[in-house]
Amino acid sequence: MPVAASDRERRRGVVYTFSAYLLWGVFPLYFLLLAPTGPWEIVAWRIILSFVFCALLLTVTRTWPKLLAIVRQPRLLGWTAAAGVLIYVNWQTYLIGTLTGNVVETSLGYFINPIVTVLLGVLVLRERIDVLQWVAIGIVVVAVIVSVVAYGDVPWIALILAFSFGFYGLVKKRIGTAVDAVSGLTLESFWLLPVAIVELIVVGMTSGLTIFGYGPWHAVLVLMAGVVTAVPLLLFASGARRVPLTIVGLLQFITPILQFLVGVAILHEPMPPARWIGFGLVWIALILLTVDSLRSVRRSRAAA
Repeated sequence: MPVAASDRERRRGVVYTFSAYLLWGVFPLYFLLLAPTGPWEIVAWRIILSFVFCALLLTVTRTWPKLLAIVRQPRLLGWTAAAGVLIYVNWQTYLIGTLTGNVVETSLGYFINPIVTVLLGVLVLRERIDVLQWVAIGIVVVAVIVSVVAYGDVPWIALILAFSFGFYGLVKKRIGTAVDAVSGLTLESFWLLPVAIVELIVVGMTSGLTIFGYGPWHAVLVLMAGVVTAVPLLLFASGARRVPLTIVGLLQFITPILQFLVGVAILHEPMPPARWIGFGLVWIALILLTVDSLRSVRRSRAAA
């Protein structure tokens, strides 16, 4: 590929990736607009409408043969099912956190996620890490302990988000390029359809479904959940393959920063001193991780 074309592709990749993280960062504002629809009903519609949107996309782009080729491979199907379970846990926890006044804690989960990714690389993939990365992991452990001592409670929302998305990334790494973004999201949503249907039945029998109970504008907002879910995932998949992993790693902090700002500046969630200390420790760990990543890139280029 000519240099100019390569530069254009890289710029496009940065725009796509940045856009994905930007959309994920402002997600809390969208989901709060869906009130009084609760987290269980929202996730159910999110699953169903994501599947419908992806099915339409496969039809328009005439890429159903790609998905059928994946269906013929039991190993890949198993990995997509695992990815579906993990992304369901992540979505459901995120919605519960967002709609119960814990947006700041959800941002903490995505701040911790890069550290969890490094830890999973060590424990699962047997990757070797240097001293600086171990120090970053230790600082995050201290941050969690500070939160437990300060609040008398474990930050479960943050930890579940960090580990569910960390394992989701691990599964995606196992799948590799064998499953394209649209086919992967289609299958993940497909496996979750029974869960979504059960959730809608339970919500309908208890508190009642709200999608069409609060006017046409509310119904449209809820029905957009599939597009809102799929678009950033597809942007991320298109961008990540065009730019170096180091750039993706730096851009990923956009999402938790925006979520943190939404929680503190717009929703005015409490930030007592102990919580600032916990966040400060996590940010220090992330700075160390970023510095180590940049040093590794320089060493690789020097060796090349």
